[in-house]
Amino acid sequence: MNRNKREMHIDFDKPHEECGVFGMYDFDGNDVASTIYYGLFALQHRGQESCGIAVSETNGPKGKVTSHKGMGLVNEVFTQESLERMKGDIGIGHVRYSTAGASTRENAQPLVLNYVKGTLALAHNGNLINAKELREDLEYTGAIFQTTIDSEVIAYHIARERLKSHTVEEAVRRAASKIKGAFALVVMSPRKLVGARDPFGFKPLCIGKRDNAYMIASETCALETIGAEFVRDILPGEVVTITPEGIKSDTSLCPPKEQEARCIFEYIYFARPDSHIDGVSVYTSRIKAGRFLAMDSPVDADLVVGVPESGNAAALGYSMESGIPYGTAFVKNGYVGRTFIKPKQSNRESSVRVKLNVLAEAVKGKRVIMIDDSIVRGTTSDRIVRMLRDAGATEVHVRISSPPFLWPCYFGTDIPERKQLIAYNRTIEDIRQIIGADSLGYLSIERLEEMAEGLSICKGCFTGKYPMEPPAEDIRGEYEQ
Repeated sequence: MNRNKREMHIDFDKPHEECGVFGMYDFDGNDVASTIYYGLFALQHRGQESCGIAVSETNGPKGKVTSHKGMGLVNEVFTQESLERMKGDIGIGHVRYSTAGASTRENAQPLVLNYVKGTLALAHNGNLINAKELREDLEYTGAIFQTTIDSEVIAYHIARERLKSHTVEEAVRRAASKIKGAFALVVMSPRKLVGARDPFGFKPLCIGKRDNAYMIASETCALETIGAEFVRDILPGEVVTITPEGIKSDTSLCPPKEQEARCIFEYIYFARPDSHIDGVSVYTSRIKAGRFLAMDSPVDADLVVGVPESGNAAALGYSMESGIPYGTAFVKNGYVGRTFIKPKQSNRESSVRVKLNVLAEAVKGKRVIMIDDSIVRGTTSDRIVRMLRDAGATEVHVRISSPPFLWPCYFGTDIPERKQLIAYNRTIEDIRQIIGADSLGYLSIERLEEMAEGLSICKGCFTGKYPMEPPAEDIRGEYEQ
């Protein structure tokens, strides 16, 4: 990923998710664009670079799709007027943070394809590990790509398979059997809404219902935001088709349970705490992580605090288990958006202080346990520790609610190559000295399954053992401009 794009993000030392998807079909014929807008608003944490919505009228001219997308946050890209112009009772939406493909408007989703069978709109969360080979195969048979994202490779393959399939859902299933990696898809055809999840279940996807309308969303929090009831999770490997006749399920690609491999970082960091993924509460998982840290890495202190937002629940769990009071030490500026300009080194403003400030009254004269969800490169942890000391904390003990990152991720989480990871070739004591903490403890790998209540998970970024063979070469970001 190029340097300028990294600096657009305020969470400089956090892993980033790739995307959030949302689809809706209203069988009563009501327009869905404004509801999709609010669904995307609830998924904004999954991607802040670009967003888009595509809608169609199932009773209107077949193949007419209205779409609107752009760079920025949901409330920056859409206006009341732009939403009112989008007429349609079926539609899909997308929020994006790019791990592969440059941060440009061309790469914003949903993608809309016009082909011999009509139109197809697609939104994708995840990352393919065989995108390069699939793309080259398509290019050598005359395909012309408009974007640099692997989502377009998926769209092309669905369109190709549709030519020899009876239905669009069959085409989606056939394409899904060819692509390797992580994907949660919502696909809109003129009369159907299709959702598909990769056989490992890396990325979450669920179904909701409100009145006579159905939704497919990355997280349950998006359903609750629009007043929809949760119906169920889409299974790893499942292809779901929603039409006025009901929900049709194809489970032919579903693997045995033990082969599933959900991204554990959904529970640690990515998902909103009010979401449930595959029946497990994200909030409860984070509370558990904090409890485990207190059991396995205890320390005598006066106060437990979390680094907002995802460190807060783990800090509460640590407090509950240890009996050490839980408090608030950080005030977060909620108005730092995607276009935040990182202060130059010559400026006195610290990018960390612009985002986060310390409540001196809360920490002065106290031994503080600071809980955070991860340390990637280690570029901000030392500054946060120093801020606590400057505010009067007598000791700062850091606890991390995930194991150390030792390997990159190829499945849609922006964890960089090994040499950029602070834990690579360093001991925990080395890292403690670098960040300036009095002590440092990580969540043990053995605790991860307990945290996810026994679900099968992917731990590749901690162990180097991936659920599928990683690519021979790291091509993430290869197509970036």
